[in-house]
Amino acid sequence: MDADENHRSPQRSDRIRTPAAYKICEGVSGSLICVAIVFTPWAFGTTQDWSVWTMNVLCCLLGAVLVAKWLIRRQTAYKPARWGEAREIGGIRLESPGQRIARYLTVSLAAMSAVLLAYCLASVWNARATYLPLENRFEYHDYIAWLPHTYNRTATLNAFWQYLGLAFFFWATRDWLLGKTSRERREAAEDRRGDSGERRRGQGERRTTSVERSWRTEGAEAENEAPESESRTVEGHAVAGPRGSTLPRFHASTLPARLRLLLWVLCINGAALALEGILQRLDGTNKLLWLVVPYFNNVAEAQFGPYAYRSNAATYLNLIWPVCLGFWLMLRNSSTRMRMVAQRIGGGSYMVLLPCAVVMASAPIISTSRGGALIALAAVPVASGIVFFAARRERALVRASMLTLFLVILGFSTFLGWKDLALRLENMFSDNIGGRMQIYDNCRAIAEQFPLLGTGPASFPAIYQLYKEPNQVWEAYLHDDWLETRITFGGLGFGLILLMLAVVLLRWSAPNGIPAPWEFPACIWLAMVGCLIHAKFDFPLQVYSIHFLFLLLCSIAFCLARK
Repeated sequence: MDADENHRSPQRSDRIRTPAAYKICEGVSGSLICVAIVFTPWAFGTTQDWSVWTMNVLCCLLGAVLVAKWLIRRQTAYKPARWGEAREIGGIRLESPGQRIARYLTVSLAAMSAVLLAYCLASVWNARATYLPLENRFEYHDYIAWLPHTYNRTATLNAFWQYLGLAFFFWATRDWLLGKTSRERREAAEDRRGDSGERRRGQGERRTTSVERSWRTEGAEAENEAPESESRTVEGHAVAGPRGSTLPRFHASTLPARLRLLLWVLCINGAALALEGILQRLDGTNKLLWLVVPYFNNVAEAQFGPYAYRSNAATYLNLIWPVCLGFWLMLRNSSTRMRMVAQRIGGGSYMVLLPCAVVMASAPIISTSRGGALIALAAVPVASGIVFFAARRERALVRASMLTLFLVILGFSTFLGWKDLALRLENMFSDNIGGRMQIYDNCRAIAEQFPLLGTGPASFPAIYQLYKEPNQVWEAYLHDDWLETRITFGGLGFGLILLMLAVVLLRWSAPNGIPAPWEFPACIWLAMVGCLIHAKFDFPLQVYSIHFLFLLLCSIAFCLARK
């Protein structure tokens, strides 16, 4: 009876200790995050006011749920089981130096997020002007010159709500990913009991005679020679071996269940997006999703999928396919360690990620986006190097099959899109990179005039008209997100954003988080670096869906820790 009660205690303690309201909040958080991932690209890239405000409301709901979870923890003294948490013994929190560094990085990033939002809000409160588009003029206000300010109060206020929602999304996603499911909590409790039993057996073994030790050695050898069916683990459950012994535990994946769910949604959604874009390009229609003819870029060659601008679609997919490849690598390695997976129906379901990665990696080239295609062509050999190094101990046949994958990517994309892309690449410098050089020349004067505090977040479209030549086009985007951010946020805000990005990239070096081998975060960093390079010559981060996806990858990377 006592043994049965001890066996059931983890489940019963989970039901008692986890408040029902907290479980509901966790379910709502996961549902909203997945809905947001699916919604942002299909809502025409979330480039219109209705879709942006829909996402603002959804992200604020996520923030409200996050606050509710914090309040429940405080009121009930509930401490959810989390990945990488410090252990407590007798109410004393035991933190290693690495865990303290991770906590300092988290607190620092949260503080910088609050400062950046305060920077935007101060710019609205201390506005230098409000741009009136119907009258095409600025209405100037009294302001304090040494405080953050803006030349377009309305646009900066809208940007503040957008950044507030994205901040809520980042921290709500991180909080949800770090939480353990009930199954993972049970497995952790069983592992702890197993470790305690091993220690007790070790202490008792030191008191055994040499004859007993010899007998146990022979018993261990007999276990190793037992049939495979008696020494395997399925889906993380320990399997009893001969004479009722419990064999070492293996898990179906080294990634937590919530992170696996999020990545599956992201990869399948991205593959569907790429496939739809390819079919739409082959069909030759100029209607986005065969539904709407956009006001700008209303020719089929300039579009791709639900995006009116092919370069934005290419950047979005270039952010996903390296992550998809890293996800496949993680699941494949864990399934290789778990020998019964190949014998189970659906055990190799992770293989569907390979065709998804092929389609998504080919789409930027098929889209004929010059920047997107060059980033994809540069990322493919880097990704292949990561995969080859991770599989350096595999058989030659396995490595050859991986090489075939990348050749398929190049062959598929070359067959469908290289002819038109090659023509555009030949004209890249003859047309001054699409006329961008004139924009850069005009905007250097803005950066020199507002070096420290900038012109205000999201104020570039209004301010640019004052610096362009009369016969030049009034551009809504600078086509250089680095320079546009420096102009609008100033040197102070731009430096703060770079510091926040550096903290995210440094987070993996600390051990407190979801343990992951280097290959997976390397694939995430590859996708992020590719987007940042593309942002130097285009405006991907000014598009909500791409900015959202970039922050999603930042949130995932901020949860990972070296093993």
